[in-house]
Amino acid sequence: MNNPDGDVCVIIPALNEQDAIGRVVADIPADLVSKVIVVDNGSTDATARVAQHAGALVVHEPRRGYGAACLAGIAAAGASDIFVFLDGDYSDYPGEMRLLVEPIAAGRADVVIGSRMAGGRGLGVVAPQAWFGNKLACSLIHCIHGYRYTDLGPFRAISARGLYALDMRDTNYGWTIEMQIKAVKRGLRILEIPVSYRSRIGCSKISGTLWGSVRAGYKILYTIAGLSLKG
Repeated sequence: MNNPDGDVCVIIPALNEQDAIGRVVADIPADLVSKVIVVDNGSTDATARVAQHAGALVVHEPRRGYGAACLAGIAAAGASDIFVFLDGDYSDYPGEMRLLVEPIAAGRADVVIGSRMAGGRGLGVVAPQAWFGNKLACSLIHCIHGYRYTDLGPFRAISARGLYALDMRDTNYGWTIEMQIKAVKRGLRILEIPVSYRSRIGCSKISGTLWGSVRAGYKILYTIAGLSLKG
């Protein structure tokens, strides 16, 4: 593929997303992306089969956790210039991927966060507990590190050089905020781009349950505290 944006690899962590994953893969711009990796994170439904049928490379990571799935996808990706991370629930719009990739390909940014909050695109769609958690976490990052994010959105792109410089470690809910805090601390060029957002297909494993929201909130605060104490 002769892609002017470089070798772009999309990594999609997925847990029991058989009703959505095929649509997610199908909507990814074929002229932009060199490889699509769906990481089956221990699904008990047909997620892996549907993803493979849609044309994705399926990697199995039985160790549950969003970060664990992302790390497994990176390990399977091989050499790539730009990595895009995208949820498998069809809440994001894969067709907007070029908005995130182009600033990196043009040398204007190292990491681009797709913000559901910028421009109010996520208002009324993002669950109230998720909205509050995002606002609190972004406020804490601003107070501690001096950088003002608007969102911890999972739809994001990062250069290979930037990704490897971050030395990502988190295996579950702290993955997105670990990336954003480390990007500030490592001096990466950060950009937020407004992206569209819609209600996901199926029930969220995090904000869809009280226990999931509590666990995610605790891990995000724990991650902020832990990374802020490190040099």
